[in-house]
Parts: sequence; C-alpha cells; structure tokens
Amino acid sequence: MFKNKKILLICKETFTYPLFFAARKWRGSNTVASFFINPLETVYHKSMINKNTYYQFLKLDNVKIFDTNDITEIFTKNIQSPPIDKEFIENVEKKYTHYKNLNLQLLSSQINTTYYHYRSYFNKITYEQQLYWLELNYKKVIEVFNIFKPDIIIDTDNSELPRTIISEIAFANDTPYVSIGYPRYELFKIPSYNLSIGIDRIFKVEYNKFKKSALTDLKEEILYVKSFRDNKDIMSREYANDITSRYKKEKLTTIFKRLIGRFYYLWDQDILSRNLLIKLRNQVLFHQSPKLIRFFLIYEIKRWYLSRGNKIFDKPVIGEKYVYMPLHLIPESSTLTLAPFYINEITIIEQVSKSLPAGWSLYVKEHQSMVGERAIKFYKQIKKLSNVKIVQYNYYDDPKPWIEHSEGVVSVSGTSAYEAAMLGKKAIVFGDVPFSHIDGVTRVHSFEDLPKLIASFGTIDNIKSCASYLATVKSIGMKINLKYLMAEGEAIIKGDKGLSNEFQEQIDQLMEFYEKAYDIYRDKTFKN
Repeated sequence: MFKNKKILLICKETFTYPLFFAARKWRGSNTVASFFINPLETVYHKSMINKNTYYQFLKLDNVKIFDTNDITEIFTKNIQSPPIDKEFIENVEKKYTHYKNLNLQLLSSQINTTYYHYRSYFNKITYEQQLYWLELNYKKVIEVFNIFKPDIIIDTDNSELPRTIISEIAFANDTPYVSIGYPRYELFKIPSYNLSIGIDRIFKVEYNKFKKSALTDLKEEILYVKSFRDNKDIMSREYANDITSRYKKEKLTTIFKRLIGRFYYLWDQDILSRNLLIKLRNQVLFHQSPKLIRFFLIYEIKRWYLSRGNKIFDKPVIGEKYVYMPLHLIPESSTLTLAPFYINEITIIEQVSKSLPAGWSLYVKEHQSMVGERAIKFYKQIKKLSNVKIVQYNYYDDPKPWIEHSEGVVSVSGTSAYEAAMLGKKAIVFGDVPFSHIDGVTRVHSFEDLPKLIASFGTIDNIKSCASYLATVKSIGMKINLKYLMAEGEAIIKGDKGLSNEFQEQIDQLMEFYEKAYDIYRDKTFKN
C-alpha cells in the first residue's frame, strides 16, 4: 500500500472513473493530485461530458486539481497569430526527446493528425498553432512537476499530446509514469513506464528467464496454449459486449436511438449548458456541433450499408492462398502512439501487395469500429491493386477462421499478430509490442524486409515460446477488467448503481497493480 507518496493521477474522460475511486482511498495516507489534460472536460461548463469526471473530482477533499484551462485561454487569445517561443522549443527539443522528437510527439493528438484520419469534425490546424499548443502544454506540465513534485504518476491510457509530454518530462526527472499495457492475454494488463513506446527491459528479462526454464515449469501455460488452439472461438473476453465483437447487422431503430442520443448530448453541451460561445471562440480545440452532426449522420448511413451485402467488400475464396491483414481503428494509440511511422495503412497495403509471392492474395479486413467512419474512396483505392481483396468484415464472427486459413498475418500492432502466434502461425508487426517476443512474430523496421519474411510464412512450433510469454505476463502483470471498472464506475458515480463488493475488490486490485509496478520500477533489475 502506498504511504507518504505524492501521487499524480492523469485524467481524461471515461478512463477517469477507476481513478476516482482509487483517489478516495489513496488520499488517506498520501498526497494525491489529479491532472485533467483535456480542455473539453475542464473549460466547458458542467454538462454530460464532464459532470461525472472533472466535476466529481472537484468534490473530493484532499485531492489537488490541475487542469489546462489557463493555457487554453492563452491559446484562444493568440490563435490567429501564435507568438511561438522558438528558444523554448529548441531547448525542449534538446532536453525532452528521449522517446520521440517533437514532430513525432505532435502525432499523438487527433487534432494534429487530420491528414491520417476521417474524423471530419476536426478543423484544420496550422503548423504554427501546433507548435504553440505544444509549447504551452510543455510549460504547463513543467509547472505541475515543479509545484507538485510527484513520486509516481498513474494513468489508465496512453493517447494524446499531454501524456506524451508527461512521459518525456517524467523520464528526465526519473519519476515513474505507470500506464496500462495490453499484452492481449485474456484480461491481463502489464505496467508500462513509457506509454507502451517500446518494450520495458524488465519484460525482456522475465521472458528470457521463462524461455530457459524447463517445460514442467510451464505446464499450466502450455495447457492454455493447446486449449487456445483447440477452441472454436478465440476472441478475447476483453472485447465482450464491445463494438470490436459486434458483427451482426443493426436494426434501423437501434441506429435511430443512437443518433437521438448523440444529438441530445450536443444540445445539452451547446444550449442547456451554455458552451456554444466557448466552441466558437476556439474552433481548433473545440468541435463544432454542425460538423459533428453531419459526421454522425454519414457514419450511420455508411455503417448500415457496409454491414450488408455490397459491392465494396468481397467474400473469401475457398482454397486461395492469402495473407491476412486486419485494419486498425484510426486515430488511436495503437497507431499514433505505438507505430507513428506506420499510420498510413494504404502505404502498408501497397508495400505488402508487392511483396507477396506470385499467386497469393492480400485479404484486408476492416476493423469493426471503423465501419462507417472510413471513406469509401479508401476501399476503392485499395481494390485497384489486383492481388488485394477487401473482405467482408462480418463474414465470420470470430478472427480464428481468418487466421487459420491464411498463410500468415500482417498487423501494425494489433491483437491478430498475438492470436496468430498463439495458433502457431507467423506474423509481422510494425510496432514494438510485447508479444513480438513470441517466436514467429517479427517486428519489421523496413519495407524491404517484407518479401523474404512473407515468403517464409507458415506454421511454426512455438508452444514453449507462447507459454513463456504468458508466464511473463502473469509474473509482471495482473488481471484487470478495465472496461468493467470504467462502465461500473460511471454507473456508481451517476447514482444508477451502488458500490458493490465485486467493484471494490477490483479497484483494490487496480491499486495493487500500480503499487506492484512502482516496486518493479525501483528494483535494480528494471534498469541494470
């Protein structure tokens, strides 16, 4: 249990709910502060977006609140002609670029990456505005560090520019910044000390230790791998009741109800809560409702169309040799944070298509969350490649058949590469993910390596390697049902549910997870 520690919690939207309950317990024997990094939550008057997060934290006694309201106001006043402090930016580039240079850091925010995604409600932002917002955020984070001087920083997510900045400054100050990493093994989570940018040394050390151990020491994990391969369905429980596991066609009434809910959300935000003027004053940081409404309408129409038989998606050809490439949710941390050099999936598809052996096809499957969001022209451009098929995303209701019938898998940083390895198939990834330790998963650093790697696709005897990976995850991580904690936490805060023993036990487990991560960080093995 933490005692006499200065704990800084990084808060943003729904990922805040579990931290609210942890803060209530930690504050008794520690000094606790929360840093809300999203201007939409803190600048807006009380509304649906913030009444259960930021405004709930304001009610907590003995928890100091930091936000970005002051720098948002400065940015708004100077938005047309940003007075960039070039000397400050140069000093930041020298001092705070351990993980990424400043241009790569900018990519961690959706407002700076409109070139790469289809969320048309984001307005154009100039490079000068990007640098100015970067500058202001650096100054704010440095101020928070100087005032609070945290012993540990705790987070439940890894996306957005302020987090990237906090990570850099935390490294420079030798302050552990612990966020949650996703090893893709059931509900297990592992601590990450670098926003999952690369693999922490302790994971490598533990994996090599288990890899050298006797098979009898991995009996439980080997049985799990064999069971995984025998199972009809392999989709992780992590995605239960999530859009990722949703393959069925939705009824028009369901779509209509969702649209009504979104329209009311914006009405509450703009009119009932009087935030319209705030939006109009700064159209870079704050989304304009007419654009959001148009986006949601088009999204629902396209999603309804694409979930049915259409001329865009193809059915798989039985017996055809193919490489399987499921797409990612863009923009999200799986690409913007974990693989910033490989955000443009069209480029990857082009390179893979020309690297295939003669007679093979590339089966590209859309991510369920992106159906309706991505532009139709994206699919039409890909279909011009003669050996590429955009396959019907809901042809199967589980990823196993796609992987099992393939020659191998290509993924930027996604779960499919882990699933392929667990099924004894080779896979390629473009990001530094923990499951790239498993034999058969290759981290690519150059497109020129693709032809040779893809030609070597096939099955692999990697059961011990898979078992060693699972043992490592269990050794370093813990089972954390984060989606449950977020959904249940929101319901409790809203008053829709009471505080159950199950929820409190899982909050205690989450707190133990961070405390264990802190001990790992302070251990000599972590750095030496």
